[in-house]
Amino acid sequence: MAKMNMDAKERAKVKAECLRLLVTLKLDPARMQLISGFIDTYLTLNPSEERDFQQELNTFSQPTQEQVMQITTSWMRQGIEQGIEQGIEREKALVIRLLERKIGQIPPTIKTEINTLNIEQIEALGEALLDFSNLDDLINWLNN
Repeated sequence: MAKMNMDAKERAKVKAECLRLLVTLKLDPARMQLISGFIDTYLTLNPSEERDFQQELNTFSQPTQEQVMQITTSWMRQGIEQGIEQGIEREKALVIRLLERKIGQIPPTIKTEINTLNIEQIEALGEALLDFSNLDDLINWLNN
């Protein structure tokens, strides 16, 4: 249904029906996620259509509404997790750029070590780098 050529006014209804049918199939979570991701990709709704989609959901029985909302909540959760991961990677890249600006070129092995740090360690390194004057200061910080 998601790949059919449909009237633009029907998009919200088709998406709601696809998800309603999906929850009736009682698939395992991995297959459910795969198919719901397909539906979401091909039926991305604008804000007006999202309102229509919510109205369509309200016509479903309470248990069906809850199951469909669990699917859409998992999309949101996955998106949030991806956003957090991207933010951490950007923060690591920023800290490396700041370090190179402060103390000069950093060997690839040290960059690799920095990229293995967790978010709290990256934040601490971001603050500590203000006190560094050379590569040895960075190496000492990493060793401690």
